[in-house]
Amino acid sequence: MFLGNVFGPDLVVVIVVVAVLVFGGSAIPKLARNLGQAKSEFEKGLKTAKTEAADTTEPKAPEAGQ
Repeated sequence: MFLGNVFGPDLVVVIVVVAVLVFGGSAIPKLARNLGQAKSEFEKGLKTAKTEAADTTEPKAPEAGQ
């Protein structure tokens, strides 16, 4: 209940106003784009790590001729 009161709509407005004052209006879209690209790269890295982990844990079949 306490966190619901802290993160209300008024706090979001204050954060947006402070962000515009600190970064400037033209820098906000660039910042949002960079955050989106970072999120995409992070998710791609997680997906790659999961597939590599799955590849190393799968038992290998014995080769023919041995």
